[in-house]
Amino acid sequence: MTKTALIVEDEIFVALDLERILTDAGYGVAGIAADRESAIAAAPGCSFAFVDINLRDGATGPEIAKRMSDEYGVKVVFVTANPAQIGDAECLGYIRKPFSDAAILAAAALACDEQPAIHDDVIRIV
Repeated sequence: MTKTALIVEDEIFVALDLERILTDAGYGVAGIAADRESAIAAAPGCSFAFVDINLRDGATGPEIAKRMSDEYGVKVVFVTANPAQIGDAECLGYIRKPFSDAAILAAAALACDEQPAIHDDVIRIV
């Protein structure tokens, strides 16, 4: 079964890079969302999401993460240059921008309950 990701990112080149990394590794990508409304609409059926904090409609990433987790069981990994803004949002962890392919793939494996390679750029929040 293909694990399906949602990318919640308003910087298109960052979003496309995430999409490339995931699809090259065999993950499905349900879509790219740049704001709260499109992220929540795309969340059903997704296994996990990579979510930025600051999006087109403001610092809505933590709220989006909570709703996707509560309403659809989506596992969230933040991909952000501002990890201090995560606050108490429910998530598996975060990756600081700029990111590496290896960090994204390790986080995707963690989100899919696969055995991820240990990677220093994936910060797990428990």
